[in-house]
Amino acid sequence: MNIRPKPETVAAGDNAIELTVLMPCLNEAETLEVCIRKAQKCLQGLDVLGEVIVADNGSSDGSQQIAEQCGARIVSVSERGYGAALAGGIAQARGRFIIMGDADDSYDFSALEPFLHKLREGYDLVMGNRFAGGIQPGAMPALHYYFGNPVLSFIGRLFFRSGIRDFQCGLRGFRKTAVERMDLRTTGMEFASEMVVKATLGNFKVTEVPTTLSPDGRSRPPHLRSWRDGWRNLRFLLLYSPRWLFLIPGIILMLLGASGVLALVTGPVHLGAVELDIHTMLYAAIAVILGFQAILFAVLTKLFAIDQRLLPPDVKFERLLSWFTLEKGLVAGVTLTLGGLISAIIATSTWGAGGFGELDPSKMMRIVIVSALLLTLGVQLSLNSFYVSILRMNRR
Repeated sequence: MNIRPKPETVAAGDNAIELTVLMPCLNEAETLEVCIRKAQKCLQGLDVLGEVIVADNGSSDGSQQIAEQCGARIVSVSERGYGAALAGGIAQARGRFIIMGDADDSYDFSALEPFLHKLREGYDLVMGNRFAGGIQPGAMPALHYYFGNPVLSFIGRLFFRSGIRDFQCGLRGFRKTAVERMDLRTTGMEFASEMVVKATLGNFKVTEVPTTLSPDGRSRPPHLRSWRDGWRNLRFLLLYSPRWLFLIPGIILMLLGASGVLALVTGPVHLGAVELDIHTMLYAAIAVILGFQAILFAVLTKLFAIDQRLLPPDVKFERLLSWFTLEKGLVAGVTLTLGGLISAIIATSTWGAGGFGELDPSKMMRIVIVSALLLTLGVQLSLNSFYVSILRMNRR
């Protein structure tokens, strides 16, 4: 159903559709018609050239026929998943702007004007904020209201420095060209988070408008599975932020471990009635190794993610890579390895001076632990320097 715009919205002779209302659909026969009718009425009231698309994900309840009867355009998407359905609908949308929303009548398709207004102002992504607009009783489970949505939104703001307060809101508008540049990859419920994350990292112009959430009109349970889909969103946020998943924990672990090794290398340390000795030193050395490995993982993960266009280029990271060369990595790695070999030679010489007999573990183990630590770090750094260079070959 196409509705003509106001003259100032579409220039004379320009028949391009301005707004597409996109609804992902999987067996929404109970509520699909009311959603389509609301969207059509809103388009007519706003007097814009628009269309309603139903991205059907394999419905078996007659949803396709309902959409056809209502005058909506159907896009069949065979790949299952919330994100897959939306991606298929976005690809087929003819509108310059797209406003997407669930077809369960929980979002008000008759109140799209604030989204369109912001898009016309030049914003690339306009998010709905249910907590600012109002959540009706029974519209959102308590687990989602008090825990799921606030926690995921907080993590998103913390990890990616986003100003969005409601990461999971399903009613949102965006420029089609902007989303195409985001190159969204996920196919499940995490599609919603990916859009916000990539818009933030890519410095797209993003804002929020209040929107309401009502109890959905379905008699069946929702497709959303709280723990499964919550974990998928959390996993996505973690994987898209190597800094918080690997780098920061790695730095903390390595600093704590190094502090322990340095404090115990000369002898035991007493903390009140507690004596820390070589056993604690061994665990501290392991913490250094694990922390160092986590830091290397952060570098490799980010390099891979940028190469695969999962993350946008990072200027600071590019400077680090341009400074770090295979030769510098090998020099540092060989230096650490030599330090470990020298420590091993010292330990062996000490043992030989005693006739290769019984040794005092509290003294000898300090040298052995340092030797093993330096050898491990040196080999790790050398091997990973080669690996980073291999990954960078394609980039060059």
